Amino acid sequence: MSSEAPEDRMRKFKYRGKDASMIRQHRIAVNVQLRKAKKDEQVLKRRNITNLCSHSASGEETKGVKLTLEEIISGVNASDPIICFQATQAARKMLSREKNPPLKRVVEAGLIPKLVEFLTSSLHPCLQFEAAWALTNIASGTSDQTRAVVEGGAVKPLVELLSSPNLIVCEQAVWALGNIAGDGAEFRDSVISSNAIPHLLALISSTTPITFLRNITWTLSNLCRNKNPYPCKKAVEQMLPVLSQLLQHQDNEVLSDTCWALSYLTESCIERIGQVVDMGVLPRLVQLMTSSELNILTPSLRTVGNIVTGSDHQTQLAIEAGILSVLPQLLLYPKSSIQKEAAWTLSNVAAGPQQHIQQLIDCNVLPPVLALLKNGEFKAQKEALWVVANFTNGGTVRQLIHLAYSGVLEPLVNLLTIPDAKFVVIILDIISFLLQAAEKLSKKECLCLLIEEPGGVDRIKILQFHENPHVALTAMNIIEKYFSEEEDSGPILQSLD
Repeated sequence: MSSEAPEDRMRKFKYRGKDASMIRQHRIAVNVQLRKAKKDEQVLKRRNITNLCSHSASGEETKGVKLTLEEIISGVNASDPIICFQATQAARKMLSREKNPPLKRVVEAGLIPKLVEFLTSSLHPCLQFEAAWALTNIASGTSDQTRAVVEGGAVKPLVELLSSPNLIVCEQAVWALGNIAGDGAEFRDSVISSNAIPHLLALISSTTPITFLRNITWTLSNLCRNKNPYPCKKAVEQMLPVLSQLLQHQDNEVLSDTCWALSYLTESCIERIGQVVDMGVLPRLVQLMTSSELNILTPSLRTVGNIVTGSDHQTQLAIEAGILSVLPQLLLYPKSSIQKEAAWTLSNVAAGPQQHIQQLIDCNVLPPVLALLKNGEFKAQKEALWVVANFTNGGTVRQLIHLAYSGVLEPLVNLLTIPDAKFVVIILDIISFLLQAAEKLSKKECLCLLIEEPGGVDRIKILQFHENPHVALTAMNIIEKYFSEEEDSGPILQSLD
């Protein structure tokens, strides 16, 4: 999590708590920096740079004569299908160069309409394949280049190629459609409205080659990606049963892209969360959260994290599926991004009703949370802080006393020196909540001592003069109410037990 203001986190708000007038002023949303899909997590578009086909239109192997762009333009407009094939293959090879393929030049040369036309050449499957491959690579480029492919009319014939008896042609069409759908919601919906999903799903069987299945799964994940708007309800209903089946697959790439698909569907949308949860996938997702493969762990954890931003019932189903036995381990994961995601997930459980908070206690989740709060990387510490903040906002008096007894005050006091004023206020609010709870149970003196021992009182006193008026006022209120020199001295310390 970055040092962005807590208000920035309100985008994914899950209201829970006992006092609507004061609780949930801080959290609960996910920080854009924390949750955005990074380039190394799942690729939006992919260029095909591997030579998969050596067939020619005449049945002879083509050595692939290098042609200039001008010769390619002339060739694709020839009446001889062999010349058309050779020119199209040369264009594809030009676009399949690993470094600096001339996507822009090919688009500007006006080749797309001819490539789209060749997609319908059912008598020449190798020409279809080369054209589909070339269009795949153009669509892997910028949004403008993808738009040129779509506006060139490629989507409909590509969808028709999903029924091609030629497996290589069919697979390349899947890849091209995946690149188009990955560009954004507009083109994703263009693919969906062209009835691609039933054709894609029909390609999946127990005999589907694994490389082909990986491509299909990746394309399905792109059809689940993006919001504003989300994919339509009908499309989700079509895909979810198959995604649920793919979640049982043993191939790492298939599992990873399936989990990414579910993570997109569950992001910030209560209706889609319901659709996913109703498929009964939670136990398998929790199992995948224990994977040693980061490309499976990351999206499965993200999906579960999204689900617990939903209703209390959905969160309870996640708890029953065993998330509270897995998340504490992930707080200790060697990769900080996983620690942050796990803490974010727990913070939304802590934002639930008091029975969810009690389950956090019963499953012994607090010790690893506090260990992260004490020793974690700074960004991970902030996520752990949200767990504690939500816990104190919604917990019962006795749950708060349990939190105080668990050793939360020392790391909180140590974090009072951070330069982020908004988070200092959150820490002061937590301390204030704990003091209020202790006062109600006549435990105030003992709690005051626990704050004083690590130097907390001195730090809070200094914060009364903080340049941020909210920090200064909050600190002053704590000192005046609980640590004023006018209060009676020499209290008899009481146990928190």
